[in-house]
Formats: sequence, C-alpha cells, structure tokens
Amino acid sequence: MILRTAAVVGTGLIGTSVALALTRAGVHVHLVDTDAVAVRTAASLGAGTSAAPGEPVDLAVLAVPPGLVGPVLAERQRQRLAHSYTDVAGVKRATERDFAKLGVDTSTFIGGHPLAGRECSGPLGARADLFQDRTWVLTPSPHTGGETLNRTLSMVSTCGAVPMVMDSGLHDQVVALTSHVPHVLAALMAARLVAAPDVAVRLAGTGLRDVTRIAAGDPGLWADILHQNAADVADVLDLVRADLSQVIGILRDLSPDREGALAGDRAVLTDLLARGVAGRARVTDTQAGAGPGTVTVCVAFPDESGALADILAVAEQLTGDTTRAAVDYGADETGGRAVFAVPPHQALDLARRMKDEGWAVRVETRRSRPLGPVRGASPDDEPTVREPALNGGRTV
Repeated sequence: MILRTAAVVGTGLIGTSVALALTRAGVHVHLVDTDAVAVRTAASLGAGTSAAPGEPVDLAVLAVPPGLVGPVLAERQRQRLAHSYTDVAGVKRATERDFAKLGVDTSTFIGGHPLAGRECSGPLGARADLFQDRTWVLTPSPHTGGETLNRTLSMVSTCGAVPMVMDSGLHDQVVALTSHVPHVLAALMAARLVAAPDVAVRLAGTGLRDVTRIAAGDPGLWADILHQNAADVADVLDLVRADLSQVIGILRDLSPDREGALAGDRAVLTDLLARGVAGRARVTDTQAGAGPGTVTVCVAFPDESGALADILAVAEQLTGDTTRAAVDYGADETGGRAVFAVPPHQALDLARRMKDEGWAVRVETRRSRPLGPVRGASPDDEPTVREPALNGGRTV
C-alpha cells in the first residue's frame, strides 16, 4: 500500500525524524504539536507543513510519551485526523489498558516502537536516516485491521527500518531488560558524578563516558516510560540487586584489612565478570552479524606489517567504528581477512573504497524475512547469499 499523506503528532526527536524520512520519500506530512516552537522548527528543517490537513490523512504517527498515547489517540480519532494510527512509544501494555475506558477504536490502531534514538532530544536532533536498517517493532491487537497494518508497514519501510511483529507483553519485558534498566543504571552511575571532586571528572575516560552516555536522555520522558513499565523494570532490577549484593559482600571479604579471604570469593567474582563478557558478546554478535539486512564485507590482507592497520584506518573513516570488526587467519599463514558487518547503506561504499585501495574484497549479504513472528525463528533459518568478490585487488 502506497502512503501518500501522513500526520506526525509530536515533533520531538523521533517524531521529526519520522517526518523527515517520509517527506524525503515524497509523502505529504502534516506536523502537529502543542509546542508551536517545536512545530515551526520541524517545518523549517523540511519535515513537513504545520497546516492542518483538509481531510483525513492515510496514517497518523503519535510520537508522544507513553502515558499520553491513549488520550491523544482518542482525541485524534474523534477529530478524524487519519484513517489509521500508530505510535512510537517504548511501552505497550499500559497504553492498551487505557483504550477501553477512553473509547478508542482499536481496529484503526497498531502499536509501534522503533528501536532507534539518540541521547539528545527535540527536533534539532532529528535525522531522516535515524531508522535506517533498525528494527521497528509492531504490536497489533486481535482487532487491528489489515489496511492499518499495511499502511504502517509502508511507513516503516519508507523510513528504512525492518518491521518485527511482537506480542505487547513480551515487548515490554524485553525492553525492560535491553533499554529501560540500562537507562536506570546509567543514570545511577552518572548521578555519582554530581558530588564528585573536579579531579574525578577530569580523569573520566571512555569507559565512564560509555557507561553514562544514555543518562543524558530527557528526565521527564524517561520518568513516564519507567512509570508505564514499572513492574517489568522492577523485576529486572531485583536480579541486578541480587548480583550487586553478592559482589559487595565479596569485595568486603577481599579488602586488605580482612584476613582469610576465601579463594572461592575471587572465583565467584571472576565468574560474574566472565558472564558479563559473554553477555556483551551476544549483543556485539547481533549488532555485527546477525541483524536483519546486515552485509558483511570481507577484506583479505597479506601477512605484512601495517597491512591490517591500513584496512582498519579506511574502515574507520567510512563507518566511524571498527571496534566490532573481526579478524581471522588461514591455516597456511600467508595472511588473513578483516570482516566488517555493516548496514547495507554502508557496505557498497566500504567495498568500493577497499577495492580502490587495492584490497581483495568479498561481500556477503544476510537477508531476512521482512516481517515475521518473534518466536520460532532462528537466524540460522535465513539464507545467506554469497556474492562474488569484486574484481581486482590484492591477493594473499
């Protein structure tokens, strides 16, 4: 289904990014917000028009905090703003519970949550490519109509994202673990810096910056998200608290002024850190190679000093991040290959640049089903299409 007109209600970071992506694709977008400055800013960025539509648009995207989705949806349906509606809120079940008492028509609504964002807020932080190759969760209800589903799929595709259908309850449990609790922990760590001496802040390295980066999110918005998903977040924090209490006890036992520290304490501490490494590896592997639409660029290099460094330097220029690159070596000890798993929009540029630099390049594309249930599917079920190496380049 072709999307011709749309309305974006809420012109913050996510709403304006949606509007920019749709406008760039030729969709006529109407911008709506109670904040007149935000609307004018989004319109000035080229995200759409602040004029009200003369007739219902194809799809309205509600980019408002989770606690406001129900009331705003009910209001806009009464005003006949659109034929279909979706949202971008990070919590689903609490929103759905409001629908019955608000008199919402659930046949024209489908829940949505793009798994993309930035640590800044407001329209000035918006980007048309914010959702490129990112997962966009859809949580249809049993009453969601086919046209509403198709219009929303068209919007997701136009934004460059990959749709995934998920039960709303499972969604809230998953994001509690992968998004909401990490934000709480980042905020707790960052809060320790408020009263810290200046010298501590001056000595802050990349580790502290990485841990606290997401703590810069809008406090009001995040308070609403945590409120709406309180039970699931508390469940995960209970597990974290148990681990943290164990670590505190071990560290007390291992302190220099305590005698008779048990060797088992150190083993438990090492095991916890090892589990952290393993968990981090799962995230890295998913981001680097198991994500839908990921393209792997393999660059062969000889066993010569500086060869790998040259390849990494080029990749850093084009992708901005080589920390998830992998390197493997053949049994004949003649050389190896650097493997970069990147989004499709970066892969071609990276492969061409490597070829221009004289390296032998092979591109492998992992293609996944554009839409499917969360359960029962495995990345191993998806075919891998191997494309021939680009002509030319150094050999090993």
